[in-house]
Amino acid sequence: MNVIVSNKNQMLLENLGIDVIKEMNGEFDVDEIIATFQNFFFQRMILDITAIKNYTDVTNLQKLSISLDMDKVILLLDGTELTTNPTFLSNLVSMGIYNFAKNIEGIQYLYNTPNSYRDVAQFHRIDSNFVNAQISNKKQPVEPAPQPESEPEFYGTRVIGVKNITKQSGASSLVYMMKNELSKNYSVVAIEVDKTDFNYFRDKSMISTITSEVGSVINKNKDKNVILIDINNSIVAEGFCQEVLYLIEPSIIKLQKLMVLNGAALNNLKNKKVILNQSLLSESEVANFEYEARLKVFYNLAPLNERDKKLPELNKLLVKLGFSKQQNEI
Repeated sequence: MNVIVSNKNQMLLENLGIDVIKEMNGEFDVDEIIATFQNFFFQRMILDITAIKNYTDVTNLQKLSISLDMDKVILLLDGTELTTNPTFLSNLVSMGIYNFAKNIEGIQYLYNTPNSYRDVAQFHRIDSNFVNAQISNKKQPVEPAPQPESEPEFYGTRVIGVKNITKQSGASSLVYMMKNELSKNYSVVAIEVDKTDFNYFRDKSMISTITSEVGSVINKNKDKNVILIDINNSIVAEGFCQEVLYLIEPSIIKLQKLMVLNGAALNNLKNKKVILNQSLLSESEVANFEYEARLKVFYNLAPLNERDKKLPELNKLLVKLGFSKQQNEI
């Protein structure tokens, strides 16, 4: 079932012809919208941007992107210059808000065919590199347009992000070990964003950068087979990834701390690649975790020794991700 939050466009949204379980009409603080729907199950939310108080302040939209699953949200813009200019649209994409439209036809299209980053990449800019594009609510089968220098182009390169969900769940170490393992068969580069933890590995091939430069770094390495990104908290870096591995260390203390900080954290991971990292859980305990968390675990990864040259458990994860098995593990 679906929910509709409307204001100035209430009459427009009444003609959508979709099943609706809950409707709100009026102007609301963003915290009120989050509190109402953060733990509310819905298939799609149609959100009239005019229903958000101070919606031109992107920090309010950022709150939404952090607290709600934006893959399920279709944002109806008001059609004014304030919300359809290149800067505003770029900010939406940077926050992981890919489904936005300015008319009823666009909403109906996105309801059945949600956007991914690739579909809205033309709106994205980093720093002063503007993308000259008009908002379009339908994907057109046209040749790819030339991208700005800081905009990554995915020509046969697989871009995989790794992100800690529980605090310090080993993303940097896992990226380091994945890079070493994949390098046996592929050309690989590892990038971390907004931190310098890679310095501790004393591996000069690993790159530390900042959010505003991550697109440019990806472009410079688009000749590689695989780009691994330690995302940290960079929404922009996460948007550049074709797929993301979300790491949870399933110890009681880390899970409890996560729930205290963000009670909806696990709800936001449904249908995503969740890795139980540094995990000592048995198969039955993983099944219990899946039942209690109401999400599917992609892989249960035991603690690994970063110094080992052979990592068969990591190799199994890589094979499940679609990479070829390393010859020295056969």
